[in-house]
Amino acid sequence: MTSVRVLIADDQVMVRQGFAVLLNAEPGIEVVGQAVNGLDAVAKVAELNPDVVLMDVRMPELGGIEATRRITGQPDATVRVLVLTTFDLDDYVYEALRAGASGFLLKDASAAELAHAVRVVAAGDALLSPNVTKRLITEFSRMSGAPRAPLKERVGDLTERETEVLSLVAQGLSNAEIAEGLVIAEQTVKTHVSRILLKLGLRDRTQAVVFAYETGLVRPSGY
Repeated sequence: MTSVRVLIADDQVMVRQGFAVLLNAEPGIEVVGQAVNGLDAVAKVAELNPDVVLMDVRMPELGGIEATRRITGQPDATVRVLVLTTFDLDDYVYEALRAGASGFLLKDASAAELAHAVRVVAAGDALLSPNVTKRLITEFSRMSGAPRAPLKERVGDLTERETEVLSLVAQGLSNAEIAEGLVIAEQTVKTHVSRILLKLGLRDRTQAVVFAYETGLVRPSGY
């Protein structure tokens, strides 16, 4: 089985080396490189072609959010970015998601949590916990302005059921929870989610959440 190739981008050498030791000890995961800042991360992605980048937010020369935007914005980009945070999803959560991050991970995560996060993101899923979703909703609550019209028109491409599933995904429900609520099979939910992403031209579940709020399909409580 092919190993998941990981690049670690952090300006603190102890963090990089610590994560490298933990991940290299995991079966099916290989750390192929380390980057000292965002510019280095962008260059190393082009050079090493990793599957997943562990990306710190605050780095010199180029921060993690802009580096994420440049990496995921490349034509035919397949690399996934997992953003590293010191605190529980600090103030950068919304911008990181919009930049193309597939999830978040606390720097004090255990070896098991770290390996799980890398595997989830490498598989093409989003690591989007209910806490992340709540922070995202809070950010949208703080923002003002009407839904973006060009995006809103694309919702019309979805079936009624797909629209319903998308709204539930945006509320932070897992596939199992959606299946239970709609009284359908979990595999059916997965199929709906895949079709939603395909129709809307979205990369993953994280982008789907952002899309749902930006189009006004789902509105924060009180708005």
